[in-house]
Amino acid sequence: MSEIIYPRSPRETMDGWAHLPRYIDKIRLHLAGKLHADYQENLGKGFDALWLKYAGVTHDQMLDVVKRSISDGEVCDWVRRHVKKSPAEKAAHREDLLNRPRPGDEAALARLKMRKEQAGLPHRDDIANFVDFIDADEKRI
Repeated sequence: MSEIIYPRSPRETMDGWAHLPRYIDKIRLHLAGKLHADYQENLGKGFDALWLKYAGVTHDQMLDVVKRSISDGEVCDWVRRHVKKSPAEKAAHREDLLNRPRPGDEAALARLKMRKEQAGLPHRDDIANFVDFIDADEKRI
């Protein structure tokens, strides 16, 4: 695979959930054999796993739901039926997502710095968290 098909931004939301549209995109690309190698190792991990934890569902459940759906609307309907979380819980997930690395997490701060350098973005002081990095690396900001 030479061309990367980027999933949506982690900032995009579905049913009040940040990152969920991106996770769905990654699963759809994986199922179609088009998920770029850079994304394969972390499918269901990282921010995907953070969403799964907050939502209280498993990666296997989401793989099955997306596999059986044609549209995002069908996935959204399933989430509405099976994931009963309040707007406050969804907002807490969004805040957690947008505040990584956490202040004082020196290992994560070093990893963000390294990733910026590897991507040729060390000069980008506006990249303050991993969501910013993803959007910059995928050329959205």
